[in-house]
Amino acid sequence: MSDNPAAPDDGMPDLSALLGGGGGGMPDLGGLMAQAQEMMASAQQKAEEVVEGTAGGGVVKVSVDGALNFHSVTIDPSVVDPADVDMLQDLVLAALRDASSQIQDGQADAMGGMDLGGLGGLLGGA
Repeated sequence: MSDNPAAPDDGMPDLSALLGGGGGGMPDLGGLMAQAQEMMASAQQKAEEVVEGTAGGGVVKVSVDGALNFHSVTIDPSVVDPADVDMLQDLVLAALRDASSQIQDGQADAMGGMDLGGLGGLLGGA
């Protein structure tokens, strides 16, 4: 039931109250726009930030930015064993996943902790 006596009692909630307008007023669109601009600026900053994913205690490192542009891969020569290429491949993959996870965390922070649902997995997090 609505608090507004002129509103029809159709069983629907008062949308202006749900949108933060309170008392039948409109929501603060200026505040919403400012918040959206702040989130976009933060997301842009995170896209430009370079993170370093590591594996094997730092013997494999991968640098990547938030736009998924990979900058470098560094492999400590001590882990290069021609007889165990599988381990090296696993370490590189683990470093990539670590970097991807850091990017996802940074993007979630940039969006104010907003839950992206299934979209968060688009970056390939483990």
